Amino acid sequence: MIKLTVNAAETFPILILPFFESENLQVLLNSISEQIGFEQKELYADFKAKAKETAIGMTRTQQKVYFLGLGNGKNPSEVSKVFRSFFNANKDKFKNDISVFLHNSQLGKVAADIAQGIFLGEYQIAKLKTAQKDLISIYESRSTINFQSDRDLQKLLERGRALAETQMKIMTWVDAPANYKTPQMVAAWIQESGKENGFEVEVFDEKACDEMGLKALLAVGRGSIDNPASFVVMKYTHPEAQKTVGLIGKGVTFDTGGVSLKPGDNMNYMKSDMGGAAAVSGTIEMAAKLKLKVNIVVAVPLTENCIDGKAVKPGDVIGSYSGKTIEVINTDAEGRLILADALAYVKKNHQPDVMIDLATLTGNCIQALGYAAAALLSNNDDLADSISKAGLETGEKVWRMPLWDDYKDMMKSDVADIKNLSTAPLAGAITAAKFLEEFIDGHTNWAHLDIAGVAFGDSEYGSMKSSTGFGVKLLVEWLETNL
Repeated sequence: MIKLTVNAAETFPILILPFFESENLQVLLNSISEQIGFEQKELYADFKAKAKETAIGMTRTQQKVYFLGLGNGKNPSEVSKVFRSFFNANKDKFKNDISVFLHNSQLGKVAADIAQGIFLGEYQIAKLKTAQKDLISIYESRSTINFQSDRDLQKLLERGRALAETQMKIMTWVDAPANYKTPQMVAAWIQESGKENGFEVEVFDEKACDEMGLKALLAVGRGSIDNPASFVVMKYTHPEAQKTVGLIGKGVTFDTGGVSLKPGDNMNYMKSDMGGAAAVSGTIEMAAKLKLKVNIVVAVPLTENCIDGKAVKPGDVIGSYSGKTIEVINTDAEGRLILADALAYVKKNHQPDVMIDLATLTGNCIQALGYAAAALLSNNDDLADSISKAGLETGEKVWRMPLWDDYKDMMKSDVADIKNLSTAPLAGAITAAKFLEEFIDGHTNWAHLDIAGVAFGDSEYGSMKSSTGFGVKLLVEWLETNL
């Protein structure tokens, strides 16, 4: 396991020098080169410190030096991304202890992001490959990474490590194939996290869900015979907490679309449809690690959406925990059904001061915002503003969409209290949120995050899409700043 230390004087055989882009970059490079005894100035003559740019050389004492570009510093997530990329690329090459020279206060301020990136570099998508390289990476060694700085950065560094470890855990969940993460398996993972980190976990099986009246969740799960639905409730409490936050995450462990079957192309990616559940589970884990002064209740409805003779059919009318009836126009709009039960459950049984749900909910969200931001819809301006600010601070950005009642009539049903999909092929992210709003029982401090475009995407770490770990950093920042 890597040991993190902070010592301004200690230096090791490998030295990493991170730099932001600057008009005075060459002056700074020359100054630091004199300090460390680096004489090959021609090696960094063209170095501009662009994100992920590197230059490599040796000091006169045979210390290997990496000049590492961090970009312009305007993107809060860039530092972590750069260090993740750098350490991932070099994890099998680094055999010795490492020094990271934080030569100015700006770098000290992003120490947690640096540590987060370093430890995220360990993450591997290929968990199930049998022919793995027989190499010892720096992450399996007992190496030390020392941060050369006059500031006391130990807490920031450990925070970055803790965040990376939680993100890697939920990334593993999201990237796992559906047969390796049934609702029961995910519930077991959450229980283990609760034991390790000190928060309560209660798992309700299919029978218990029926007794509780989680009718919409069970309706979605009816087509999955071997892996029935589960409902997981997590609780973290702090003796000095003044407020309670309810977090709800969509947990569809695989989504075929049901009878309204999805196209076969890329259906394999539907293993990612539990990104919201992963994000809120990771958030309560981090809250427990950091001992945040807040009470948190997390509800995660877990199910597959499969096809069987028992599966819900388009046109069926189902019940819900709230008592409202729902006309199922399209069985592929299943995420909002299970969230409806979870939102109503949290509101009725825990009366939180704030409710926030996260879900990989609509393709319309991706059409509107692409892969740069999550859609934010809220009935509270202050809450929406605070989440937006947390997104800008962390780089996990959100963009607010309207929740106006102009869209409400699009969800009217002739045969039930509400239908689960508008028949008009537009404003899908908004109408989905209007559906969810019907199940919060008048709660006036609620936000919905559609993370369909940001929870799972392309990266340099694989040839196919994989988990991003989105949501944990955003929510932790929001919790710390606003409660």
